[in-house]
This record gives sequence, C-alpha cells and structure tokens, in this order.
Amino acid sequence: MGITKQKAIELYSVMVKIRMFEEQVQDLYARGMIPGLAHLYIGEEAVAAGVCGALEREDYITSTHRGHGHVIAKGADVRYMMAELFGKTTGYCKGKGGSMHIADMAMGILGANGIAGGGLPIAVGAAFSAKYRNSGQIVACFFGDGSSNNGTFHESLNFASLHKLPVIFVCENNLYGISVSQRMHQPIQDIAIRATSYDMPGVVVDGNDAVAVYEASLKAVKRARAGEGPTLIECKTYRWRGHHEGDPNLGARYRDREEIEQWKKRCPIKRLEGRLLEERWLSRRKMEEIQKAIAQELDEAVSFAQQSPYPAPGDIFTDVYVAG
Repeated sequence: MGITKQKAIELYSVMVKIRMFEEQVQDLYARGMIPGLAHLYIGEEAVAAGVCGALEREDYITSTHRGHGHVIAKGADVRYMMAELFGKTTGYCKGKGGSMHIADMAMGILGANGIAGGGLPIAVGAAFSAKYRNSGQIVACFFGDGSSNNGTFHESLNFASLHKLPVIFVCENNLYGISVSQRMHQPIQDIAIRATSYDMPGVVVDGNDAVAVYEASLKAVKRARAGEGPTLIECKTYRWRGHHEGDPNLGARYRDREEIEQWKKRCPIKRLEGRLLEERWLSRRKMEEIQKAIAQELDEAVSFAQQSPYPAPGDIFTDVYVAG
C-alpha cells in the first residue's frame, strides 16, 4: 500500500468511530430519545475518513444533511455531537441545530447543512478568504449526487476554477437522491466528467476504499496548496440505511434487498481490516481494543447528553440574527 502504517490505522479508527456512533444514533432514534431527523452515514465511512485524513487541523470542511461522519473525521467531540442530537444546551449549537447543523469553527467545521448543495458556495467563500489571506488553508466540500444538479454546484465550480481557489469538491455518489436513482436524474454515469467544463481535474474513486480516497485526496490537497486550483473527486459509495431513519430501507420502495446486500459485502471497514491484517499492521486483538475504547467513549457521550439540560424557554430569542 502507498500509505504509512500510522495513517492506515488512523483511517481504520476513524471509520470504526463513525460506524459505532451511527449505530448508537440508530438505536437511540428508534427508542424516541433523539428528536428531529437523522440521516445516517453507515456504509460511506471511507469517504469522510479518507478525505479528512489528508487535511490539516487548520483546514476547513463544509458538510451535508448526512454529516456525522464528516465532522467526526475532522475531529469533532462526540460528547457535544450527541448533546446536539439530544437537543441539549451543551451541544455544538446549544441544542438548536440538531443532526443537520453541527459546526465547530475551532476545528474548521463550517457546518453541516440541511440544504442540498448549500455547502458549495460556503466552501468557495472560505477558499476565497484563505487565498486572499494567503493562509495556506484549503477547503474540502462534501455534497451528494443530487446536489451536483443544482445551480450552486455549477456556479461554485466555475468561480473556484476561475480564481484557482484552494478547494476540493468531494461528491459522495451513493447512487440515490433521496429515493431517485442516479440513472433517473442524470444522463451521465460519472459526475466527475463535469469537471472538464470548468477546466479542473475530475477523478473517480472507489468510495468504499479508504486508502484510495485518501490517496486521491492527498493529491488534490497538494495541488490546491500549490496554488493550482480545485479538483472534483467523485467517490462511488452506498448508504446502507434509508435516506433518513424512518425511510423504508429493505427494498419496499425504490431499491431491492439484493442491491443492499451486495453493497454490504463491500463494507469499507472490513476491506481495510483485511489490508491491515495482511500487512500485519494490526492484529484482531488490537482491533478489538480500538473498538472497545470507542464504545466506552460513545457510552460516555450518551451519558453526557442525557445529563445535560435542555435550553430554557427564553433561550429561543438568543443567537438569532436578522439582516437589517
């Protein structure tokens, strides 16, 4: 593998934390302990881990409605994440944002976004700022296949290429825009081909291979830091759960059980486990130790969220901004 032992283990640990966090949320949501909506990232962990693994702490990301994996991979504290999902004051947005609006400016997390394609112009603005300030920072912008049809996608890629901005556009193509298959909303198979219209590299990568995502992202990061402009990376992946918790997921509406099971066989975590064992970089026992430590961390996060207070009624008027 063209990757160091340390980085490979880091990618593995991040993916396990994302998977276990999402499984915890799945259970808590089913028990009615989490309000609002929850769009789980199970099955797509390699994208967030691989992309954020190529970034530095001071770099930025913009996320999506399915953003838990992105913010965890960028270094968010799962205690504050869980508290936000519970609607508690100790959450990242004081319990007012919920699952789709987690942000941490100190970590370079410019916010998950409930609007499809809403993070694209934010990412371009942040990249323009970084170039103007000559800060050396770059921005990784996550979005889905459906968002690549939005005007914000085309406007953002055009502006970023024109000004050679340090931004990486990461399309997580999980083949469905809510319940609409990609083949029903696009006449193309590879979204990365759209990069040619904006004179930037367009790369298709196996989004279930964390190492492949990391290597493609690292190349795009080096290009951006060198002042050569943006890259569009399309990661082919798949979400195991429904569009959101409560969406029928077992082939009852828009996809069949066979398709889901075939993608589960390509589990990104199992694939990296196989590589780590083959290289003798991790043993089964060490993997179990990593999983146990993460499980404890997540149990503590749930306890933290449960013990935290809800916002007071008067708090509804705080942190509210109106353009004059």
